[in-house]
Amino acid sequence: MSIANVFAEHTVVAARAAAELPDVLARVVAATDDCLRGGHKILACGNGGSAADAQHLVAELVGRFLLERRGLPGIALTADTATLTAIGNDYGYERVFARQIEALGRKGDLLFAISTSGNSPNVVQAAQTARGLGCRVVALTGEGGGDLAAHADILVRAPSAVTARIQEVHTLCIHAIADSLDALIREQAAT
Repeated sequence: MSIANVFAEHTVVAARAAAELPDVLARVVAATDDCLRGGHKILACGNGGSAADAQHLVAELVGRFLLERRGLPGIALTADTATLTAIGNDYGYERVFARQIEALGRKGDLLFAISTSGNSPNVVQAAQTARGLGCRVVALTGEGGGDLAAHADILVRAPSAVTARIQEVHTLCIHAIADSLDALIREQAAT
């Protein structure tokens, strides 16, 4: 695929996402706001590029997005290599996120489970564990949704089957969520 084709394909997928995802992303923002206003936290997980997306999301919450505001509680379950390798060694890679949710998750928390295929066993197990504890689950997947779709309270399907395009849409979604959440926080502070 040529460089021009990569940009052309991205443009088509981004246009579809712009048409299809705003309503579901508004639900994600509302769920995130409810979680945080209830004194709960955000957890996030994924593998590879989706691990980077989980960390990116948490960085936007704990740090800030565009404007100064208080830090928001979030934990990327992908970032602690000692914990990941210990759990992977002792329990298997499929349990690396579920075990952390058992330790850190509480009823009312919100898990962002990110998997381009929707079929990553460790992300699916994380969603199952989270829901078992009374956490809500937002799943970011590709157009198929995979096994993860059945374990999501809110499903954000990037309209593509191409991993790179799915990841690009996930990044746009993270920015849209962070921007909308910041706007909501500013509104609430003004009232």
